[in-house]
Amino acid sequence: MNSQARTNRRNGGLPREELAVLRAKLLDQRAFRSEQLAGYGGNAVLDEVRSQLVVAARLVLADVEAALDRMSTGHYGHCRACRGPIELPRLRICPESLYCTLCHQERETDR
Repeated sequence: MNSQARTNRRNGGLPREELAVLRAKLLDQRAFRSEQLAGYGGNAVLDEVRSQLVVAARLVLADVEAALDRMSTGHYGHCRACRGPIELPRLRICPESLYCTLCHQERETDR
């Protein structure tokens, strides 16, 4: 089977093998954040540090769920700003990325 046949035309044109690796990373992150949040649920009073960890875990979990949804619908790997592909090295580091490196840098500069 040639490289073209193994490439998924959706999801930013990423090869199926890479998508499988990225999906596994996202599923691991989802499991970790879900377990993390479950561990905080039984405490009557959360101190400031714990409450901030809960907020951060919920945000990351939402980003991971959204990335898995994009992957399922074939919209994964496309920059939300410029609609171009998100670089594979960036996705390997942060598989829930919404923006390519250039657009991410521009957004950070505008803050």
